[in-house]
Amino acid sequence: MSGISETAQLETIPIVLPGGLLAILGGGQLGRMMAMAARTMGYRVRVMDPEAACPASFVVDETIVGRWDDVDAAKRLASGADAVTLEIEQIGVDALSQVARLAPLRPGVEPIRIIQDKTLQRAWLAEAGFPVGPFRVVRSEPDLRDAVQALGGRVFLKIGRGGYDGRGQARIGMDAPATEEAIHAAWLSIGERPAVAEMALDLECEISVMAARNPSGEVRAYPAARNHHENQILAWSVLPAGVPAELESRAEALAASVIARLGIEGLLCMELFLTRQGQVLINELAPRPHNSYHQSERACATSQFEQAVRAACNLPLGDTSLITPAAIVNLLGDLWLDGEPDFPAALAVPTVRLHLYEKHTPRAGRKMGHLSAVGATAEQALERVLEAQRLLQPHKP
Repeated sequence: MSGISETAQLETIPIVLPGGLLAILGGGQLGRMMAMAARTMGYRVRVMDPEAACPASFVVDETIVGRWDDVDAAKRLASGADAVTLEIEQIGVDALSQVARLAPLRPGVEPIRIIQDKTLQRAWLAEAGFPVGPFRVVRSEPDLRDAVQALGGRVFLKIGRGGYDGRGQARIGMDAPATEEAIHAAWLSIGERPAVAEMALDLECEISVMAARNPSGEVRAYPAARNHHENQILAWSVLPAGVPAELESRAEALAASVIARLGIEGLLCMELFLTRQGQVLINELAPRPHNSYHQSERACATSQFEQAVRAACNLPLGDTSLITPAAIVNLLGDLWLDGEPDFPAALAVPTVRLHLYEKHTPRAGRKMGHLSAVGATAEQALERVLEAQRLLQPHKP
C-alpha cells in the first residue's frame, strides 16, 4: 500500500495515507505512545534514539541507534520516510536540516531551533508580543547578579539548553536571602551556562494548552489542563482545568496564535501561569506530545498521540472536544526502590488504568509510567487516580 495519496501530485501538500512510513526522532515514552497510535491507524513506524532498547523499540518496525546530534543516524531515519516528526526537541540543528532535505520534517527546523533553547524561546515570545513574565537572559555570573536585583530578589534560573523535569534549574531568594554566595552557588549548579532568570510570580495555578496544526493550516486547540508539580516534575494533571471560561478562551486562543506564528506543523504544548492578578503568562513551549495531556487518551475525542500522527501526515485534525473528565498521575522510579508496586491494589480503584513505558531500570525521578482515571467530575477523576497511586506503594516488611 502506497503511503502517498494517489492525488498527491494534484495537491500542494501531499497526504500520507495509512500504510506510509512515519519516522520519529526520539524513542522515549512519548515516541512509544505516538507509535502505538500510528500503528493503530495502519502506519509503519521507524524511530531514532540513543538507546537500542528504548521504550518505543518494542512497538515499532525499526529502531535507528544514534545520538541527538548524529547526522548520519538522522539521515538513515529519514531515508524513505513519508514524514518525520519528533518526541524530543533537543535534536541537533544540523541533523534536523539533513532530515528536512530527505523527507517532510514536522514541526520544521526553525521552530525547533527557537524552542530548544529557552534563551531564544523566551526572547522570541517577548519580541513577538506574547505575554511572558519579567525575565532576563544571563550569560555570566555578573549578568545573574544584575538580573536578581532587577527582578526583585526572588528568581527561578533555568538553563537555555537541555534542562527538563527540574534538571538545570535553581531557585534564588526563595528559601533564603539572595546573597552573593547564593547567587554564586546557583550559577555553579547550572554549569555556568547561558540561562533565563525569571521573576517569581504570585500564582493562582499552572495550566497547559495543547494546540495542533497540520501542513494545510488547520488549527485546533484542546481544553486547558490543570497541572501540579513537585520538585519541578509534573506530579499530576487533570482535564478540564476548572478555570473561568474567559481565561480558558484566552489560553486556547493564545496557543492557536503561537503555533500559527511559529509555523509549526504538528503539536505545540504551551505551559501557562495564571496569576492571582488575572494574568495569563506563557511559561514554556514544547513542540510535541506532552506529559500534561496523557489523559487526552481518555478525556478527549482525539488523543494527543493520534493528533500528532494526523498532523504529521497532513490528515484532517481530530475533534478535541472533552468527552469526560480525566486525570493522570506520574509514576516515578522512586516507587520501585522499596519493592515492586502493588499494581492489583491500584487497579481495583474504579476506572483506573495502568500505563507502563517498558523502562527496565527504575531511578529516582525517572518517569516509568502513569496511572489514568475518569470520573463524573475532574475532582472525582483526580481523587481516583491519587488513591490508586497511594495504593501502589509497596508494603514494607
